[in-house]
Amino acid sequence: MDLQKPARTQDAAPGVTELRASDADRDRVADILREALAEGRLTADEHAERVEGVLHAKTVGELEVFIRDLPAAHQGPAAPAYTPVPPRPAPGAIPAEADANVVAVFSSAVRRGRWRAGRRLHAYSVFGSVEIDLSEAIFEYQQVVIKAISVFGDVQIRVPENVSLRGTGGGVLGNFEVDTLDSVDSDAPVVYVDGWAVLGNVEARPKRGKRVADILDRVQSKVDRKLERVQDKVDRKMRKHLGR
Repeated sequence: MDLQKPARTQDAAPGVTELRASDADRDRVADILREALAEGRLTADEHAERVEGVLHAKTVGELEVFIRDLPAAHQGPAAPAYTPVPPRPAPGAIPAEADANVVAVFSSAVRRGRWRAGRRLHAYSVFGSVEIDLSEAIFEYQQVVIKAISVFGDVQIRVPENVSLRGTGGGVLGNFEVDTLDSVDSDAPVVYVDGWAVLGNVEARPKRGKRVADILDRVQSKVDRKLERVQDKVDRKMRKHLGR
């Protein structure tokens, strides 16, 4: 009986084309197809067929198939639409003094609703529970640091799903868990969570369905302006063909 097991090899990181496509990736490809329709590079039937495929595409590589024969697809690198952020803020970027403290000692403390996040927030839970919900908060600054310390306690942090989220910390007979997020908007807030869980729990993750409204408004306005330009081109093309 052979007791030696072959060493497990770590899977290589997936290539760009194998990454799961985001809504922003699909919007980018759909914009290119609309431009191609307006320029006469695609017929209406071809455009409809490709848009249908874009809506069902799962990876970035599957999306690129629909635009690889169009000039606009080769004007820039085919890459996912997110912009990675560093694991920690730059030294000196965030003041060391907290704007607010949330403390729970043999009790519970909650910060949620429409409130101003500030630059730095400290959360301490000692045999208690702390909940910090940023899903409806007002982000006055792009970078927000949350220092979370849990001793026989629990700290729960929730953020909008269209911000970037980073975490550095650890647990001593406890759990420290931060779900990394990368926003598709380079101007989106970045939430940094650091701290320790000593016989306790610290968790930070997105709250699905909750988004920063001002980012959505900014992105939507860009999309609306682009759609108006495309529609104008389509109208001019149609009038030219109809001889008006």
